[in-house]
Amino acid sequence: MIRLTSALLLTLALALPAQAECYADYKAKQDDPLRLHYGVAKIADKNCDKGAAKKVLSKRLASEGWTLLNVLSIFGPEGLEERKASAGEYFLRF
Repeated sequence: MIRLTSALLLTLALALPAQAECYADYKAKQDDPLRLHYGVAKIADKNCDKGAAKKVLSKRLASEGWTLLNVLSIFGPEGLEERKASAGEYFLRF
């Protein structure tokens, strides 16, 4: 019985989906006066495609007066370091 339970638990653990980190880099603007920024944001795995990321980021940015212009790409943690300097204060802010 213990072996069966252990085997069942191991099978369930392996069957769970892997939780990968998902990020998007984007461009946004504010009007009057015109301000632009490039940023990097963490997004939920379920939103790990450009279409879903646009919806999520549009809401986040709008809450602070920004308008999303474009989601440039979706990537994993391996792309964070190379974008950090370019994003500056907007690195993982939204």
